[in-house]
Amino acid sequence: MISNSKNAEGAKMFDQAYYQGAQMRFQEAIQADPSNPDGYYNLARTYHQLAKLHGQKTDYQQAESYYHQCLDHNPNYQDCYRGLAVLLVEQNRSADAFTLMEGWASRTPSTSAPKIELARLYEEAGNRDAAKQQLLEAVNVDPMNARALAALGKLREDSGETAQAVANYQRSLQVDPNQPQLASRIGALATPVAPGAPIVTPPGGSRLATPAPAPIMVR
Repeated sequence: MISNSKNAEGAKMFDQAYYQGAQMRFQEAIQADPSNPDGYYNLARTYHQLAKLHGQKTDYQQAESYYHQCLDHNPNYQDCYRGLAVLLVEQNRSADAFTLMEGWASRTPSTSAPKIELARLYEEAGNRDAAKQQLLEAVNVDPMNARALAALGKLREDSGETAQAVANYQRSLQVDPNQPQLASRIGALATPVAPGAPIVTPPGGSRLATPAPAPIMVR
C-alpha cells in the first residue's frame, strides 16, 4: 500500500511537470516494495521525459535501465515494452526495438498485446502491410480485443476498405462502448452518398441525393 501511494503521488507530480519530486516518490515506492514493477516503470518514464527535454545521454541510460528492471519484475508489462521501444527508436536503434518486440511476441504467442505493440511499431516505421498482419493475428488470438479491432479498423479505413473498417469499429465498440470517436467514424463511413442514389425533389425545392444505406457488417 505504501508503494502504491508513493507511485500515485509521483504520478501527480509527473503530470504537473515536477519531475524531481516525481523521481523521489518513485524511488521511495521502489524502496517500499522492490518487487513492484510500477515503480521501475514510472522512474523509467520520468528519466525518459527528462532525456527528451534535455537530451542528456545519462538520462537515456537511466531510463533504459529502469525499463529493463520493470520487465525483470513483470515480463509482460505492456506500457513498459512500449516505452522502451520508443526510447530505442529515438536513439536510432530501431532494429533493437523490433528485436525487443519480436522477442516478446515469440515468448507469448497466445497473447495479443505484443502483436498490437509490434503492429504500432511497424506502422510508425511505414510498413502498413506488416502492421495489418500483426493486428489480424492479434484479433485471431483475441477476437474481442477492442484495441486491436479499432487499430485494424483505422488501417482499413486509411487504405479505403470502408466496409471492413466499419465492421471492425462496430465490433470494437460492442466490446468497449466508451469510444465516442469510433461511433463518430462509423456514422461518417456508413452513410456515404452512393453512386446511382435516387434523386429526390422536395416540393418547390432543389433536388437532393438520398444516401443509399450502407450495409452494417458484423464479423
